[in-house]
Amino acid sequence: MSVLFFKLQELCWNPLILAWFMGTGLYFTARSGFLQIRHPIKIFRATFGNMKNSDCKDGISPYAALSAALAACMGTGNIIGVASALALGGPGAVLWMIISAILGEMTAFAENTLGIIYREKNGKNEWTGGSINYIEKALGKKASVLFCIFCIGASLGMGNMTQVNTIAVTLNEQTKAAPLAVGVAVAAVVGMVIIGGVNRISKVTEKIIPPLSAIVIFALFAVIIKNCNHILPSIKLIFESAFGFRSAAAGISGYTVSKAIKLGVARGVFSNEAGLGSSPIVHSAADVDSPARQGLWGITEVFIDTVLMCSLTALALLTSGNATNTALSPVEMCVNTFADIFGNYSGIFICISLCLFAFATVTGWSYYGEKAAEYILGEKRTWLYRCVYLICIVAGACIQLDTVWALSDIFNALMAIPNLAAIWKLKKHIIPHIKTAVQL
Repeated sequence: MSVLFFKLQELCWNPLILAWFMGTGLYFTARSGFLQIRHPIKIFRATFGNMKNSDCKDGISPYAALSAALAACMGTGNIIGVASALALGGPGAVLWMIISAILGEMTAFAENTLGIIYREKNGKNEWTGGSINYIEKALGKKASVLFCIFCIGASLGMGNMTQVNTIAVTLNEQTKAAPLAVGVAVAAVVGMVIIGGVNRISKVTEKIIPPLSAIVIFALFAVIIKNCNHILPSIKLIFESAFGFRSAAAGISGYTVSKAIKLGVARGVFSNEAGLGSSPIVHSAADVDSPARQGLWGITEVFIDTVLMCSLTALALLTSGNATNTALSPVEMCVNTFADIFGNYSGIFICISLCLFAFATVTGWSYYGEKAAEYILGEKRTWLYRCVYLICIVAGACIQLDTVWALSDIFNALMAIPNLAAIWKLKKHIIPHIKTAVQL
């Protein structure tokens, strides 16, 4: 059975679907006149420079929506996942990861804009819908139900069990804590958070993600500065590997470049989730004055998650020399890299960072899955989803997860298919808001 799942995983994340992701981002990038590249200052002013008070009367603040969305996508992949991409795809994967993220910024703009256009109020007078609503508008209710089923599967797997397993394994290595005890403790804390809905989730993630990201970014900069003599050689290595210059003489450049592109693009998609249709679910809850402005928050989300965070992680790993040490596991790469700054305490730093990122991801994805369950089951039965979600937290701490990872990847790809199809069908509704975004 596991072999079947792994084959389906390869089938779902084939070059065609990766090209679909890239092509969608490229289309909206071209139609916007390269908005995300030409107008970074305007984007900053329209988002962080125009923040509302967090006590919004009609939904959560746009910044709170950003924090919740970042909590869902900025998991262990921003540290360990980057190390894995370097180990499997080589340094060239970094460049393709960045390229896919830059294009993905406009995909995020498109889906978040649509999420605001088609959102609705539920029985609790809360904004809800996002991608769920615009997929129904574009493709019909059956497609939206399928999207919700895939979203629930992804939330229980990638957003829950895999993250909790990281917490349990990391704490067991550092403190010898029993996985079952860790699972029960995490389930209890997450339960107290998610019972308060999106308002409590956003408040918790606002307190975790910004300071944690700042600390990790500061540490990454410190590593890079300490190894500044290796910055230019590392950048040169990234480009040589990305285009196969080093392996051309050996006659294997085509395979090397193909592998770097596939892993780099996939890593970018897995990291920032642009195109999956997940983040519009929480962005649609924002109290915002225009769809275009929330679209710009989507650009900001992808930039922080991948262009900034993942790129700095990769550069720190490369300049420290650990990324090219094939004898090291991804976790060992990261621990050795931060040892330049934290010495013997680098393992503790990685442990705390991974646990907090993973916890934030678990809370963020709970909201995505709950909204999907609400669409299928109705508002009064979402407690069933919450119970299953908490049970999966305990299970995720105790089991081996190779099959769960494969299933999660499959659900992510299946989410993307109706989401990207809906974006393309509704693209004419996005273009006017691109023009508005430039004027904000």
